[in-house]
Amino acid sequence: MAATTLDIALWRGDAAGGAFQRYRVPAAQRQTVLDVVTWVQRHVDSGLSYRFACRVGMCGTCAMTVNGKPRWTCRTLVDAAAKDGRLEIAPLANLPVVKDLACDMTAFFDKWRRAEGRFRPAPGLGGDFAVVPPESAARRQAEAGIECIGCAVCYSACDVAAWNSDYLGPAALNRAWTLHNDVRDGAGAARLKAVAGDAGCHSCHSHQSCREHCPKHLNPTASIAGLKRATAWAALKGEI
Repeated sequence: MAATTLDIALWRGDAAGGAFQRYRVPAAQRQTVLDVVTWVQRHVDSGLSYRFACRVGMCGTCAMTVNGKPRWTCRTLVDAAAKDGRLEIAPLANLPVVKDLACDMTAFFDKWRRAEGRFRPAPGLGGDFAVVPPESAARRQAEAGIECIGCAVCYSACDVAAWNSDYLGPAALNRAWTLHNDVRDGAGAARLKAVAGDAGCHSCHSHQSCREHCPKHLNPTASIAGLKRATAWAALKGEI
């Protein structure tokens, strides 16, 4: 007989510290982890803090650590994640905790800025739409990583980010790689210089935790490998 209730451990606390608190939550068919968190907030403790928006796997704001793995909670079914009816839900790793399950994303997006993760139009583009052939090699390279929505699941799963707080991280480096392959972008050597430092692409150990956990099935490790090759060539040519 299926369990009628779930044994839930939720992280409660802030940057100063905290602990897991246990709750009993009614089980339901097709129940998501986000459904569980929402039930606790609405029926037991209205002070529980967490983030969500779309609930359909488009925004990534509901990402949390579920039984030790970073996941989108809106797309994670309890039946797939629970162990014997038990769930342990915590904030994403490698990010400061604001309160309970909500993290401070400031440092995560600051690293996108440090990696020159913004489009810089190349001189002379003109007013017309740029024609980028979909079969071109550069377009295919960019296409492989362009669907990232910045949910920070890969950053939370990253072993290097866990011990090196300066590391730019897989999401920021993946973004830099997609822009490097955008023929309309003019950042060029400035972006490669930004990702070539001690906290950049060469710090990646290629463990592929980012690829394993990415909800969009991207492979930031491959993007980072591309940056390693590009920065090496740029250094040999004296461009950075």
